[in-house]
Amino acid sequence: MTHPKYGFAECVEIIRRLRSENGCPWDNEQTIHSLRKYFLEETYEALDAMDRMDYADMKEELGDVLWEVLFVARIAEQEGQFAMEDIAQVLGEKMVRRHPHIFGEEANLTSEEVVQQWDAMKKVERRTDKTHHILDKVPESLPSVLRAFRISERAAKAGFDWDNPAQVLDKMHEELDEVAQAQAGGDPDELEEEFGDLMFAMVNYARHLHVSPEDALRRATAKFIRRFSRLEDSLHEAGEDFAGKTLDELEALWRRTKDAS
Repeated sequence: MTHPKYGFAECVEIIRRLRSENGCPWDNEQTIHSLRKYFLEETYEALDAMDRMDYADMKEELGDVLWEVLFVARIAEQEGQFAMEDIAQVLGEKMVRRHPHIFGEEANLTSEEVVQQWDAMKKVERRTDKTHHILDKVPESLPSVLRAFRISERAAKAGFDWDNPAQVLDKMHEELDEVAQAQAGGDPDELEEEFGDLMFAMVNYARHLHVSPEDALRRATAKFIRRFSRLEDSLHEAGEDFAGKTLDELEALWRRTKDAS
């Protein structure tokens, strides 16, 4: 069977048809608010494919992310906010504007200089809007660790930062001591607050080490799942389960699982 060729324009027309008067009932029931969860899920599925370097899965998941973009854009178009093609126009204008070393006067810039130029241009663009603060545009819908990282990045670019990683490590130890004090005090609200401060300090430490805390935690969680699943499989192969094992026995099995990975 020969499949028709689909490009960006064809996908735009598909969503317009689905979101038309005689289109799909389910699609027509959706709102920008209802699509938020699907947008987020598809983004994480694409990230998972990227983590696994599964290009076949990546191709499909990136398509799903693009579909959610088109879906939201179609609703905005129906509400008279902007045309779907405006997204590409705004994106193209911004990318050309922020890459003058490519699309403007010739200049040989290093990667670091490109980032500095990008940040400088963003600052100029933000000056035209006097209604927001430096941290306002970090979305609240971001995962907590990633949002903390982005906020700390912006604060650092404004000059509010530690000089070196050792100072952040000292801050982590200070926050850890305060968590222990809060635990001893028995106030759950204070404990939560101090633990949050500790996590924020850890995010800043990761930034100073040039480590993405979101990626690091996601990879660590994936590693734990793999090892835990292998531990579970070994128990099942022996005709046993978790309930029949002591903590020491499980710890020994866990160490063997780690050594085998």
